[in-house]
Amino acid sequence: MSSIELDHVSKLYANGAYGVRDVDLRIEEGEFVIFLGPSGCGKSTTLRMIAGLESISSGDLRIGGRSVNNVAPRDRNIAVVFQSYALYPHMNVRENMGFGLKMRGVARPVIDEKIREAAALLGLTPYLDRRPAALSGGQRQRVALGRAIVRDPVAFLLDEPLSNLDAQLRAEMRLELVKLHRRLGRTIVHVTHDQVEAMTMGDRICIMRDGRMIQVGKPLEVYADPVDTFVARFLATPTMNLIPARLEGRGDGLAVVGPGFELAVPERHREAYGPHAGREVIFGLRPEDLHETQQPGTQRLDVDVVAMEALGVENILVGQTGTGTPVEISARLSRHFTAPVGARVPLHLDLTPMHLFDPQTTRALPRPRLAVAA
Repeated sequence: MSSIELDHVSKLYANGAYGVRDVDLRIEEGEFVIFLGPSGCGKSTTLRMIAGLESISSGDLRIGGRSVNNVAPRDRNIAVVFQSYALYPHMNVRENMGFGLKMRGVARPVIDEKIREAAALLGLTPYLDRRPAALSGGQRQRVALGRAIVRDPVAFLLDEPLSNLDAQLRAEMRLELVKLHRRLGRTIVHVTHDQVEAMTMGDRICIMRDGRMIQVGKPLEVYADPVDTFVARFLATPTMNLIPARLEGRGDGLAVVGPGFELAVPERHREAYGPHAGREVIFGLRPEDLHETQQPGTQRLDVDVVAMEALGVENILVGQTGTGTPVEISARLSRHFTAPVGARVPLHLDLTPMHLFDPQTTRALPRPRLAVAA
């Protein structure tokens, strides 16, 4: 068993500040879990506590059902891969991968066999006699992974392992890590601040802020139903549109009234949102739910174009709505859509996946959940 359980785990520093506070999480055997959050949110500290590199102030940490609060890192059978590859420059790839096993007194034939297997798995066989200086960034990262694999750990802890790579290599290594997880079937905990890594790699993502876990769930579920405005903003680029507004009753229905617009709340949300009529709210809608052409059930909103970002596969429109104190709104549109800055253009909004948040607590007001792909 290689499940990892954090039972109300906290890290309190000598100055009275919490690095991690009351984290309660179970990571199943063979699961790929992402710790996601901004710098300083506690994700790396949580990873280091799992590894035994950081002491636990309170709570209980269990690996495979066994409490390991006072177990030394070397006795937890967990491998850690850091942001810096930490390869020995005077050793070749073969020596770097086998060094840990050599220090543990493992027999040379066993070491050689494990290195051969890991090198074949990672495509490193042609580079075993090269030193790190003769390798690309992606190859060095593979060596760091290989050094972890030969240990045959129950779990891998990856602390922002792709952040030193360029965009193309990051994309390639994301795919390689997913493939590696499928082949090995081992538990992986991956720390990152990159939303793309979180959405594309993990079975679940754990979003952290100020030392706390704010939301845990499958990537698409968290994306579709963020618990607060922080998660709504953090999980995508461009972020969810969040606009101060007011929820008003309109006959048998409801409307979101904001700067320069009034939008009817879909019938499926009226029962949930009805008790909040007459309140100030934050209206949330993701940029992909704004379209350049009218579609069944959409509602029109005219905006003044502030900027257009051409990304090749799509164009991002940033527009303003309202007068006096206008607000900006972003839309993900097709690559064929263009409009000059200053032009007024119609957008067509699908409010089915809309959100309303409490301006005081920033928490999402409950509403029916939408079905998402598995």
